[in-house]
This record gives sequence, structure tokens and C-alpha cells, in this order.
Amino acid sequence: MTAPVPTSRILVASFVGTAIEFYDFYIYATAVALVIGPIFFPSGDPAVQTLSAFATFAIAFVARPLGAAFFGHFGDRVGRKATLVASLMIMGVSTVLIGCLPSYEAIGWWAPALLCVLRFGQGLGFGGEWGGAALLAVENAPPGKRALYGIFPQLGAPIGFIAANLSFLALALTLSPEAFQSWGWRVPFLASALLVSVGLYVRLKLTETPVFQAALARAAPERVPLALIFTRHLRATVLGTLAMVSCYAVFYLSTVFALSYGTTTLGFTRPTFLLFECIAVVFMALAIPVSGWAADAYGRRPVLLTGLAFTAGLGVLLGPMLGSGEGPLVLGFLCLGLLAMGWLFGPMGALLPELFPTRVRYTGASVSYNLAGILGASAAPYLAQQLVARGGIGWVGLYLAIAAAISFVAVWMMQETGRGEIDADLTPPRA
Repeated sequence: MTAPVPTSRILVASFVGTAIEFYDFYIYATAVALVIGPIFFPSGDPAVQTLSAFATFAIAFVARPLGAAFFGHFGDRVGRKATLVASLMIMGVSTVLIGCLPSYEAIGWWAPALLCVLRFGQGLGFGGEWGGAALLAVENAPPGKRALYGIFPQLGAPIGFIAANLSFLALALTLSPEAFQSWGWRVPFLASALLVSVGLYVRLKLTETPVFQAALARAAPERVPLALIFTRHLRATVLGTLAMVSCYAVFYLSTVFALSYGTTTLGFTRPTFLLFECIAVVFMALAIPVSGWAADAYGRRPVLLTGLAFTAGLGVLLGPMLGSGEGPLVLGFLCLGLLAMGWLFGPMGALLPELFPTRVRYTGASVSYNLAGILGASAAPYLAQQLVARGGIGWVGLYLAIAAAISFVAVWMMQETGRGEIDADLTPPRA
């Protein structure tokens, strides 16, 4: 009989893997705001280059639901462990290869074409990561602590973001602009190879979760989990997706869009704005465990509804604060935006898995999480850039407020998921 894996190792594995995957994802987001346009697209209008770069950013969000369906299928049929290892490898290989790509000047249109393929690979791997990491934590949690355990994969987001931004900040401070654009930006992508090796080492030592093992003992796995979430669990899938929309919108408006807007329209230097982002994400990291604790103590719905009301209010403040161009106000908005993100993101590690029974939980949680990425994040920097060009920064705030309202209605329509056992399977036991 296999010895049980210590809880500390399980939580570290759920945290380390998501931290690495978020690092990989965010270094691309940062590079999009700083260098991807001029390097991989024809010279000409800088605004066109920026919009083209943001379009490649969106590709991964289109791929993520496909990755969620693919890896979710095997995660619900074969197991959580093997699926998490495979998703981490695909994400890591795609990231390292982006760092090796020649520029448009060197190979012409092959450069953006290959960039799009590898960005798709990033999205595919990322699509299978979060759901498995969340299940790893939540399905091993004791009664009454699922949201608290669920914060560990969520904490991978701010840690990965800080690591990504600090790597670019260090390069921006030590390299000339010419050296940074020539080769320096590639270093964070290549460094991912070392981080992925660490993540694989940790995850290969895991065993399956007891909840999943119990489900397999009762009956054979579902043949097509994806079909079930769109038939028997459609309401949960739709509400879970819409509940996440605001979470994505506030994050990517406060990071990718704000970084591009701050270093171009507002005239901040790259090191200054990257430092702003690193300070602000600390507020996100602090909010996640507090909201996770509160979600266990008071319920998922009250915590999320208060956070969404706060996020809607941020939409009103976005224009006066971010658009002011004044350092303290800009930094203040970034801190508030990422504080809101952390407060909303913390309970999601438990909420989305709790919406689905064990036999389709990997697929259901992953698909909901990643479909929300298409609605709330994929086009957010692009649309925000267009709104600024056509109507001013205030329209971006309205966009954020609408996203918060959509998520508020979705959470309001949910039942509280924090009470009772996580396993809602009613499948009869095997004969």
C-alpha cells in the first residue's frame, strides 16, 4: 500500500506548479507590453505593432478552454497527477521556445506565425494546469478548510507575477534599451527551463487524491466528461464562467493594459512602472489568504459579492486615478485593482471545483475557469487600447464596471457551495 503523501508536500506541489505556469504566462504578457510588437511585426506605426502584439496575447486564451477540455478529460479518467505533469511540460517547452524565436527582421512572417503557434501551446498547457492544481489542494482538504487549502494554487499567481516582473525589472535596470530589445527580453523565457524542472520533480512524487480514488472505486470513469458538463451541469458551467469574468478583467487591465498605457501614453519609464506593478501585486498576495479564510468562515457568496461591488467602484476611479499620470495616484489605482483581484481570486480555488461532482470536476472547473479567460481577459488589453483611442480612459473604467456587474449577477444566482462535503457523486457502488 502506498504511504500517504504529507499535506505540506501536496500544498507545495499545488503552489509551485501554478507559480511556474503563471510565471511563464506573465512573462509573455509583460513582453507583449514592452517588446513583442517591434520584434515580431513589421516596422511602421507603433500603435499597429502594439495592437498586433495584444492580438497574439489573446491567442492563448482561445487555446485555454481547449486545453481545459483535453486535460480535463484525462484528469477525470486517468488521474490528477499524470495530467498535471503533462500540462506543466507543454507550457514549459512552449515558453522556452518563444525565447529562442528569431525576429521578423531575420525570418519575415515566419516569426509571428511561429510565435502564434507557441503562444497557442502556452494556452493549451495552462488550460490544464489550474483546475488540476486546485483539485489537488481542495480534494485533500479537511472539512471546513477547503477555501483555505484552495488558496495555495491561487498564491501561485502573485508569486509568478512578481518573479516575472522582477526578472524584467532587473534586465531593464542592468541593460541598455538596445541590449534589452536585442536579447535581454529572452532571458526570462529561457530561465523557465530550470523552473519547470523543479516543478516536475515535486509533482512526480505525488499520489492521486483520496476523493478521486474513492470515485474510481465506486464506478468506472465517465467516457466523455466534457459532454456531461454541458448537459447535466450546464448551469454550473455558465455561472462559474461568468463569476470569473470580473476577476480576469480587473487583473489584466491593472497589469498588461496599464503597463502599456503607463509606458507609452503616460510616459513612465519601464523600470518605474514595473516597480509599481511589483508593489501592487503584494496587495493581491495579501488579499488571497484573507479572502480564503473569510470564504470558509462566512461563505463563498458574501465574500465574492462584496469584492465585486468594490471592483465596480474601481471602474469609476480608473479614469481619475490611472489617467491622471501622477505617480501616487497611478500606483494607488494599481494597488486597489490588484487588491480586488486577490479578494475575488482567493475563494475561486474552492468555489469552481465545488460546483461539480468528482467524476467531472477536473473538466468542469477547468473549462469554467478558462472560458472566463476568453470573456474577461483575452481581449481586455486590446479593447481597452481601442476604447482609449476612441473615447478616452474613462471608457475603460466603464468596461471594468460592466464586467463586475456580470460577475455579481452570476454569483448572486449561485447557491452557497461552502457547506457540506465536496463529493456530490451519486453513482452506485460497483457490484
